[in-house]
Amino acid sequence: MILDKINSVYFLGIGGIGMSALARFFLLQKKQVYGYDLTPTEITAQLMDEGAQIHFDEAPNKIPPLIDLAVYTPAIPKNHQEYQYFIDNNIPLLKRSEVLGLICNNYPTIAVAGTHGKTTTTAVLTQILNNPTELQIPPNNNTHYSLLTTHYSRILAFIGGISKNLNSNFVCEPEFDTVVVEADEFDRSFLTLHPQVAIITSIDADHLDIYGNLEHLITSFQLFANQIQPDGTLVIYDEIAHQITHPLKITYGFSDKTHYQITNIKYHPVKTTFSLTINHLPLTTNHLSLIVNLPGKHNVLNAVAALAACLEFSLWKCGKEDLALSLPTYIENLTRFSGVKRRFDIRIQQDNFVYIDDYAHHPEEIRAFLDAVKKSYPTKTITGIFQPHLYSRTRDFAQEFADALEVLDEIILLPIYPAREKPIEGITSDYLLSFIKNSNKKLFTKEELITYLPKNKPEVLVTMGAGDIDKMVKEIETILFLQPL
Repeated sequence: MILDKINSVYFLGIGGIGMSALARFFLLQKKQVYGYDLTPTEITAQLMDEGAQIHFDEAPNKIPPLIDLAVYTPAIPKNHQEYQYFIDNNIPLLKRSEVLGLICNNYPTIAVAGTHGKTTTTAVLTQILNNPTELQIPPNNNTHYSLLTTHYSRILAFIGGISKNLNSNFVCEPEFDTVVVEADEFDRSFLTLHPQVAIITSIDADHLDIYGNLEHLITSFQLFANQIQPDGTLVIYDEIAHQITHPLKITYGFSDKTHYQITNIKYHPVKTTFSLTINHLPLTTNHLSLIVNLPGKHNVLNAVAALAACLEFSLWKCGKEDLALSLPTYIENLTRFSGVKRRFDIRIQQDNFVYIDDYAHHPEEIRAFLDAVKKSYPTKTITGIFQPHLYSRTRDFAQEFADALEVLDEIILLPIYPAREKPIEGITSDYLLSFIKNSNKKLFTKEELITYLPKNKPEVLVTMGAGDIDKMVKEIETILFLQPL
């Protein structure tokens, strides 16, 4: 399919992070954009301000005539009336990942994959490749930005979260020549991509409803690595590098055998400092002192992965002589990175109370997040509210979730958010609670939680989950009589 010949596009699930970025791309290409979503959100309101026409009921009669392309996500069930409308009328219907592949494969691409860390890494990568001092703000309510770079690459970026620097999940520079994209392993979506540089941040058992077991997941990541361009580079975390083969494999991590070696990490409440030694590139100085404005070892790894990919891409595109020129700009842009919404998102920071919201929904993500919280606030008591995501994930990792949550001083569970799944008999939040040994544990409905918190205000409160817990954040702030940052 040639996208240039597309004049009108319809999105089934237009309000999702990935879908909304694609919708913005087509809007900037002056295409007519229509869509359906289940409920109005801030994102759908922004898209409508930018020119998209959206409705919120399952109504094929509201689909305009002469749609050239319909785009859907795997979250849309096959019996959805509008999905069936496109099937019955022989209108081209592609997955979001297929459309993303059609766009990316026309340009040199840096793709970020991994079961954890890919959204933050993609956002850092986008930040590094742009120059915020030359920010160009369009008049459409600042919902997306177009940035001018001082070096070599003008980028089109698709981020799986809202970058705080951009207030958007999308960047499209005029006459872009490079694509930055988050490569999602769910439903094997990343196998539509053929990047010049790929990052793999992590490979932990997840999406077992799709893959069945860890071995099949690793196989999928290997297939992704196989699709890197013949002269391309794989940037991969040192501890998982043995699981994936590639002719040009660049490693980062803490070992002195890595190409990008991290040492001397020091933790602070709202930032982390560290040293980085680059062991294989001809730079004037190979020893750097760096800052990332996020807590936690995992965010240091995300930042180094992004910086490494930028340098490896510059090496491919412009040669060794450019690296010394690029590096200072990359480092300066890295220090300006302010994070991603719902990734260690500090909502309230006061002497007597801290509130942090995070997207963590896998045991390893929770473990890394809570480790960063405890290192940032080592003397304070911490209450964690967790909304499990998916019945199958809760069943498959009940013990791992329990182990990760054990470090909290108080544990509060909400009912499982089902997302795309139907209930599994016996799998509930109460089932998960039974695995937790910490006696200071509770199971609340959302309504019970809102009643409980004002009477039992902790020193540090964290909310975690990938479901609709994010819709409670402002309400939690309000009931605690505090204003959000």
